[in-house]
Amino acid sequence: MAIVTGAEYVDRINKLQTEVWIEGDTVKEKISDHPVFKGVIKSQAELYDMQHQDHLKEIMYYQSKGKGEKFGTSYLIPKSRSDLEKRRKMSQVWARHTAGLMGRSPDYMNTALAAFASSVHLLKNQPNCFPEHLTAFYEYAASNDLSFTHTFINPQNNRSSLSCFEDDTTNARVIKRTEKGIVVRGAKLLATQGGITDEIIVFSAPGIQDESHAFAFSIPSNTKGLRFVCRKPLIGDGTNFNSPLSSRFEEMDSLVLFDEVLVPWERVFFYNNIRMANEFYKSGNFVPFALHQIVSRQVVKTEFILGIAQLVIDTINIGNYPHVQNKVTEIIKGLESSKALLLASEVQSLKDKNGVMLPDRTPLYVAVNQFQGNYPRFTEILQLLGASGMINLPQEKQFDSAIGEKLDYYMQGFEVNGKERVQLFSLAFDLCMSSFGSRQTLYERFFFGDPVRLSQTIYQTYEMECAKDFVKNIMNKK
Repeated sequence: MAIVTGAEYVDRINKLQTEVWIEGDTVKEKISDHPVFKGVIKSQAELYDMQHQDHLKEIMYYQSKGKGEKFGTSYLIPKSRSDLEKRRKMSQVWARHTAGLMGRSPDYMNTALAAFASSVHLLKNQPNCFPEHLTAFYEYAASNDLSFTHTFINPQNNRSSLSCFEDDTTNARVIKRTEKGIVVRGAKLLATQGGITDEIIVFSAPGIQDESHAFAFSIPSNTKGLRFVCRKPLIGDGTNFNSPLSSRFEEMDSLVLFDEVLVPWERVFFYNNIRMANEFYKSGNFVPFALHQIVSRQVVKTEFILGIAQLVIDTINIGNYPHVQNKVTEIIKGLESSKALLLASEVQSLKDKNGVMLPDRTPLYVAVNQFQGNYPRFTEILQLLGASGMINLPQEKQFDSAIGEKLDYYMQGFEVNGKERVQLFSLAFDLCMSSFGSRQTLYERFFFGDPVRLSQTIYQTYEMECAKDFVKNIMNKK
């Protein structure tokens, strides 16, 4: 089967009839018709259709050596630097279609699954581990071009340093094993795109203290006892003029409830194994694979912000002011730094003992950690450039009313009429001042973890010996 079309993706998601709770009720109609989900599902379907465009065929898929099936490039386990380049180009093709605003476009979790499959050797001969299940599932997912959400974070109930010693019954955990599989009860978050994907991958973050919380598996989104409870929607009024980004790219986040969910043995990758919950994350390929996809998307998102900033400047003709140029240069420096770090990760890539080409994780860690601080500043720059123009934004119907002609005149910009100027500023508002935009900012602040911990990881894993030896050699020269 391999790569699917957008229509096939939408049809599959509708047929699942996943239990999705939103605004106090379950979704009753086709989820692709629901006002909150129809925009993002349409956008995601467009991504799948791009896999079938002739001019993108060298980027969007690869062919199996046996049957010649076409598999999505996001499932590709890289064996060369050209494979890494192909993965980057594929992710950026999709990111350009979404302005980098869909942090959970299908290539993210497809990349994660490819990373898991390429790390399967870590599971071999370990207690309660099933490497053959993971390999078989990866092949099944790639052959059917499945879409995934995922969850690994525990509910935010007690984050004190002593919370690990409590008998926490809210977190999802294995409560028993049966002949058919393991049974899971509890909750996890933060399943972005929960309810609009074929499957959900569930795995444990490092640092688990209780073996019942240490597991990894994947199950269909409509599995009995599985519920997705959505946060409040952030789609604005749903129109392209007033809410041009949120109406198309609002991915939705959800709390995932497991009400004695049976996970069949063939879907269990490991369970009740604390060591593996830590080792699979730290020693596996998830970090370099995922970071490579993330930074590829963030580069495109920064380009989008730069474009908005310059259009705002052009529209109100403020480009000659030194402070304006200085602000935009901040975005340029951030963009060029991210691009350079991304390429450095590929140039410095190395094969592991299994022949998998791994991008250098250090420049990727640096790029993501920098972006956690840069992105809020970039959105602040848009606010500073737009100033009062970011607030006084009449809705589209105002321009289509009897007062529209006067609005076109009195709200005009430099060489653009009022409606054109407001349309641009509405887009900028949606990115950096709407509820959707605020969620984007928070999302990037904590993408791939707490920025302080990520900074610590960079410090603790960075190779310092060469720098130290350099200094010692200088000191000892006579």
